[in-house]
Amino acid sequence: MQFHHHGYVSADPRVQDAAGIGADRPTDIPEEIDVLIVGSGPAGMLLAAQMSQYPGIATRIIEKREGRLPLGQADGIQPRSVETFQAFGFAERIIAEAYNIGWMNFWGPNPENPREIVRTTRTADYAYDICEFPHLIVNQARVLDYFAEAAAHGPGRIVPDYGVEFVGLTVHDDGEHPVEVRIRYVGGERAGEERTIKAKFVVGSDGARSGVRQAIGRTHVGASAAHAWGVMDVLVNTDFPDWRTKCAINSEAGNILHIPREGGYLSRMYIDLGEVAEDDDHRVRQTPIEEIIRRANDILHPYTLDVKQVAWHSVYEVGHRVTDGFDDVIDDSGRTPHVFLTGDACHTHSAKAGQGMNVSMQDGFNLGWKLGSVLTGRAPESLLATYGAERRPVAQQLIDFDREWSSLMARKPEEISDPNELATYYLATAEFPSGFMTQYTSSMITGTGAHQALAGGFPLGKRFKSAEVVRVGDGNVVHLGHHAKADGRWRVYAFGDRTGEALATWAAAAEPVFARFTPADADVDAVFDVKAVYPQPFEEVEVTSAPALFQPKTGPLGLTDWEKVYAAGPSKWCATDIFDARELSRDGVVVVVRPDQYVAAIFPLNATAELEEFLQGRSSRRSDASLGMTRVMPRR
Repeated sequence: MQFHHHGYVSADPRVQDAAGIGADRPTDIPEEIDVLIVGSGPAGMLLAAQMSQYPGIATRIIEKREGRLPLGQADGIQPRSVETFQAFGFAERIIAEAYNIGWMNFWGPNPENPREIVRTTRTADYAYDICEFPHLIVNQARVLDYFAEAAAHGPGRIVPDYGVEFVGLTVHDDGEHPVEVRIRYVGGERAGEERTIKAKFVVGSDGARSGVRQAIGRTHVGASAAHAWGVMDVLVNTDFPDWRTKCAINSEAGNILHIPREGGYLSRMYIDLGEVAEDDDHRVRQTPIEEIIRRANDILHPYTLDVKQVAWHSVYEVGHRVTDGFDDVIDDSGRTPHVFLTGDACHTHSAKAGQGMNVSMQDGFNLGWKLGSVLTGRAPESLLATYGAERRPVAQQLIDFDREWSSLMARKPEEISDPNELATYYLATAEFPSGFMTQYTSSMITGTGAHQALAGGFPLGKRFKSAEVVRVGDGNVVHLGHHAKADGRWRVYAFGDRTGEALATWAAAAEPVFARFTPADADVDAVFDVKAVYPQPFEEVEVTSAPALFQPKTGPLGLTDWEKVYAAGPSKWCATDIFDARELSRDGVVVVVRPDQYVAAIFPLNATAELEEFLQGRSSRRSDASLGMTRVMPRR
């Protein structure tokens, strides 16, 4: 963590100085705002935390509920989400309180006595085979708490406006604040009062029954599967030996997905309630908890559950739906979208694959920096059209995966020819549910693959996969990607050549390019965080010999940043050579990474002109592979 560069800090450095609107945040919602977020679920709260890093943007988040969520329904946290938590500054703390999924065991009918279950397969969880972050279980409410803290501690000082209900909206064709939103206070002295406010942009993060989605005429496409599941968070005494291990259980009496929860005692169980009749009319949702517990005991035979407390329970029918569009541009007018949908407002599915909260948060991460870039004048409004273009295919892939996983989980014993099929599928597809299969295609913010061979381990459009390097300034071994925070900045990693001459030449040519896109009154690295990674061992690199680009002076005191220069090793300090681990050219290569941690472009060290073209575009003739950043007054 870096601080003090804007002056000595004696208090908690995670609480950033209030600035802009955050320095004098009005208690009541103003008549006109820049961004209105509707709903404080995972997507909405992450978006609020991101927007808090833009204190010049007036952002409010409204929530019908009168306070924080006390008990969340979602609980599975995939490694990509933990990686995202790292960017928001709370990965270590949430890991400490979460349940770490180390194994997943599979149970099936005993061949000698099919009425009983036996363990058929024991598999190590996939997380640490894919990245450095674990696969966690933690209450959604705690995830929201951490994002709420990040939003409140950011310079924008964003806190939810609880007890405020979304009523409807109208998008006008003109005006600086074209979205007219009707809200209603549902509690306190103002209960029942309605107001109209105006916003530049509105984000519907208000769940599967989204009022924002209905207001813009978008509809869910898909249907419910004819299968129901009971779910319960319970405190029990049991003789089932895998009570503290994640399990998929198949028996003659049905199926269970069992997931231990944080705290050492609580567990969640998804219990198969069987096929739903066509004329059921959702009556299955009234299944009493006693019946769910009885079925769980039938499935677990010969083991038993003595349920001491039910913390939460519900019944749901599996539904697979994707909204027909993720913003309010329904025709081909080409106008800029002003209303967006995130999370369950635009995609719903079963809970058993642990994807809902995870994919929803990535919706918010994808959209947040784009809104920030447009509203601060760093990018054209056309950037906002990439949100739906990028996230809707991801949602469809999720639905396809979840449909397959749900079908496998719901099979009857006579339908299973290979008892290890579910375990094989779980491990073979691990990279998708972990969150690392998302790959954005070529667009104005994702370049072409012309130079992909120079950095084979950083596929274009996929998230930047970190690796250990040595920080030259202090000799510490750190993960290169962990330094990237959710502050709206682009990361540029310049991997050096064998002699360092090409890197020095690139730095001299690239420095004025970055300066042309950086506001004159901002820190030199306010838009681009540029780092050098030398191929030599740490002890052969002198930090003060690096080009000036990698020794920027920032803040009002003009202090040198000592954390821009790294060495690859290997050495006794760092066993990993990032050049080998990520297939990087020893002649040097530049990797440009978006603010949401996805690889945007790859260039050789002699292609500064291509880099500049990617950043600036060519006005109306801008290529699809250019960022189209707005030039600002040069720094010098």
